[in-house]
Amino acid sequence: MSGDGEWDDCDEGRSFDQPKYDATENSVQDNDTNGFDNYQSNNGFGDEYQSNDNGGYGGGDDGYGGGGRGGRGGRGGGRGRGRGRGGRDGGGGFGGGGYGDRNGDGGRPAYSGNSDPSMDQVKTDKPRELYIPPLPTEDESLIFGSGISSGINFDKFEEIQVRVSGENPPDHVESFERSGLREEVMTNVRKSSYTKPTPIQRYAIPIILNGRDLMACAQTGSGKTAAFMLPMIHHLLDKEDSLELRTRNPYIVIVAPTRELAIQIHDEGRKFAHGTKLKVCVSYGGTAVQHQLQLMRGGCHVLVATPGRLLDFIDRGYVTFENVNFVVLDEADRMLDMGFLPSIEKVMGHATMPEKQQRQTLMFSATFPAEIQELAGKFLHNYICVFVGIVGGACADVEQTIHLVEKFKKRKKLEEILNGGNPKGTLVFVETKRNADYLASLMSETQFPTTSIHGDRLQREREMALYDFKSGRMDVLIATSVAARGLDIKNVNHVVNYDLPKSIDDYVHRIGRTGRVGNKGRATSFYDPEADRAMASDLVKILTQAGQSVPDFLKDAGGSGSYMGSSQFGGKDIRDSYGSRVDAQPVALEPEEEWE
Repeated sequence: MSGDGEWDDCDEGRSFDQPKYDATENSVQDNDTNGFDNYQSNNGFGDEYQSNDNGGYGGGDDGYGGGGRGGRGGRGGGRGRGRGRGGRDGGGGFGGGGYGDRNGDGGRPAYSGNSDPSMDQVKTDKPRELYIPPLPTEDESLIFGSGISSGINFDKFEEIQVRVSGENPPDHVESFERSGLREEVMTNVRKSSYTKPTPIQRYAIPIILNGRDLMACAQTGSGKTAAFMLPMIHHLLDKEDSLELRTRNPYIVIVAPTRELAIQIHDEGRKFAHGTKLKVCVSYGGTAVQHQLQLMRGGCHVLVATPGRLLDFIDRGYVTFENVNFVVLDEADRMLDMGFLPSIEKVMGHATMPEKQQRQTLMFSATFPAEIQELAGKFLHNYICVFVGIVGGACADVEQTIHLVEKFKKRKKLEEILNGGNPKGTLVFVETKRNADYLASLMSETQFPTTSIHGDRLQREREMALYDFKSGRMDVLIATSVAARGLDIKNVNHVVNYDLPKSIDDYVHRIGRTGRVGNKGRATSFYDPEADRAMASDLVKILTQAGQSVPDFLKDAGGSGSYMGSSQFGGKDIRDSYGSRVDAQPVALEPEEEWE
């Protein structure tokens, strides 16, 4: 968790060739030496970025992958050897002195020189910088080319059952053309190459268009962002004549737990509002406040934000909620856990926030445990619940494999897996930030271009790491929980749980980074009997639900478990006061199945 109270996690098509800036709290000024584009070609692996004295991508002591004082290592390869990020000559960066001349991370020592992070007790303060992110692209091909195309299993969505509960829910829709969305919105739907809605979109769009609050639970990669963004943009366009064009007080507030997820939602919002007068803005920690405010002065109808920066803007009086029509909590189970709940209560209880009867509140997630539903009910009014498929269940398009691997044999097993097939598009989850950096260094040393992302990296470094992975510059991304929530990364072919998470819900979110929108994916997990025994029974259940084989060692270790996914839908609306309805997506001439 970062210093501003936000969880630490850019989307496809973000342009890194915009003018670069040097910022202060009161001014933003051009500066050509602080960007990502100071590089020169070399005959080694990939590009070698030229060193300079002012930071930036590949430059100076603090640059992302810069040569540092030695002017030696380049991102994408040192001179002649290795494929990691270049570090200061002999002195640190990724992996410490052992890899200093070829695998560093901007010359900032990660460790004191030991090759194993578990032996290094040196603790350094998290660095800070005044970061100005690249300006959002205006290139239409990039705006609409960033999404994940539907895969060969997309039509299986037709067979997924949907449970709906609440008072008088509206009927679902069968197509975008019959959804009632305005033509401006439909134009952008077509430009996004959306042919037919996913189950959550079929139900959520009419519910939101009918003015109802919503709690929506659907598997990862099922189109939840479009499900709430499309009808909200339609709503604002319906009242476009009454909107303040240059307001900084948004009509839609979307709160996300991670910075990278906020960036991604912002990009999706800009896509669906393209060609209209609506302005979509994003605010998150680790970036210059004045830069974000400057962009908002041009108008902010939709604000996507992380909780810490949103509260900061409210407290300083930069933003009020007086215009709010919609509040969205994305990854709502995380937003309402103990880490974020106080911040959400402050947002929802702010003096300028309309009462819940006067606004629409929407909550979306892949998992909705009963205790989170209890908390959510405080902020929702006469809401409808939509549970798609096996709620909280793992996507059946992901091939899941569990290996029995003791702690000190994991590194060798990971190398074996990467050597055994195409490593490109491999996302590896680890428990600690220190191990993320160490493994990234080690994998680079063994000829797998690798980067890392975690909460102690500067925001510039985090965005660049994601950009490198998405663009294919780096084959492997080592991550802590920062990347587990909601991120759509087009080229994730394989998720590896090097360290299993502590909860089955987090497992679902992690493996959901692959196998999205009907595409096939792979997930491999290392099960350490000393550390992961508490997860065994829940893993057995979730593998069984998804039709996956369960290894004997897991069966032997598993018990009854606490995972609520044993029933067809993994639970039900805890209110259970109006009853519920189950809709089967239409399959030729077969009637809808009633919920009992």
